[in-house]
Amino acid sequence: MATHALWPDLRSQARRLLLFLSLADLLSAASYFYGVLQDFKDSSWDCVLQGALSTFANTSSFFWTVAIALYLYLSIVRTAHGSETGRLLWAFHVISWGVPLAITVAAVALKKIGYDASDVSVGWCWINLEAEDRVLWMLLTGKLWELLAYVTLPVLYLLIRKHIHRAHEELSEYRPILSEAHQLQRRTSVANKKLVLIPLIFICLRVWSTVRFVLTLCGSPAVRMPVLVVLHGIGNTFQGGANCIMFVFCTRVVRTRLLSLCCCCCSPQPPEAPAPSKRGESQRPRRTPNELPST
Repeated sequence: MATHALWPDLRSQARRLLLFLSLADLLSAASYFYGVLQDFKDSSWDCVLQGALSTFANTSSFFWTVAIALYLYLSIVRTAHGSETGRLLWAFHVISWGVPLAITVAAVALKKIGYDASDVSVGWCWINLEAEDRVLWMLLTGKLWELLAYVTLPVLYLLIRKHIHRAHEELSEYRPILSEAHQLQRRTSVANKKLVLIPLIFICLRVWSTVRFVLTLCGSPAVRMPVLVVLHGIGNTFQGGANCIMFVFCTRVVRTRLLSLCCCCCSPQPPEAPAPSKRGESQRPRRTPNELPST
C-alpha cells in the first residue's frame, strides 16, 4: 500500500489489483488479531462481529488472488488490453467484494457465525459448531473458494509460464546479439520462478487450515495438535506478508526505489556545489602551496 501511494508511475492495472488484495489481507489479519486477543466463551456480539469481518475479508482475499492470476492470464496469453481490461476490473470489484459481502450478510442474518471452540480456527470466531448445517456454511464462507483456488491458481500460472517460454523460444531465433539474448533469458528465468512460486506459496500457507477442516469433519482429535494449530495460524495471517515479499521485495524496480529511499532518509544531505564562474575561469579549486599534494 505504501509503494502504491509513493510512486504513481508504478500504478499499473496488476498492481492496482494487488492493492485491493492487500486491503483484504489487512482487514483479515486485523480481525484475526482481535480474535486471538479475546478469550471467547460463547457467541457474544464481538465474537460475531469479528467472525463476520474475518469471513468477509478472507473470502475476498481468495477472490482477489484468483482475479490477479486471471488478469495476468488474459493480459499475457489472450493479449487483452484497453477497454477490455477496464470492464474486467469492474467485474473483479463486483465479484470480489460483492459475493463475500452477500455470503457474510446471509451467515450473520441466519446466525451461523459464532463460537467454534477453535476447532476450525486459531482462537478467532467463525462458524458456530452448534449449527446443524455448519459444514455447508464452512464451505460457503471460505473452504469452497479455498479449494477452487488450489486448482485454479496452478492451472493459470502454468499456462502463463508455458506461453512465456514459447514466446522466448520464438524471439530467441531473432536475437543475433548474444548480450541481448542473455538479458532476455535472465528476465524470462525470473518471471518463470515467480510464476511457480506464487501458487506454491499460496498452497503451502493455506493447506494447514484445509487439513484441520478435514480432521474436524472426521472427528479426529489430531485437530488440536499444537503443530497444526501454529501452522494454521501462521498460514492464514501471512498471506499478505508473502505477497509483499513476492511483489515488492522480489521485484527489482520496487526494491531499488525502496533502497534509495532508505538511503536518502538515513544519509546526510551533501553540501551544495559552488556556482560556476561567469568569466570562464577554471572550475578547479585554487590551492595554496601548503595544500598542494606531495610528489
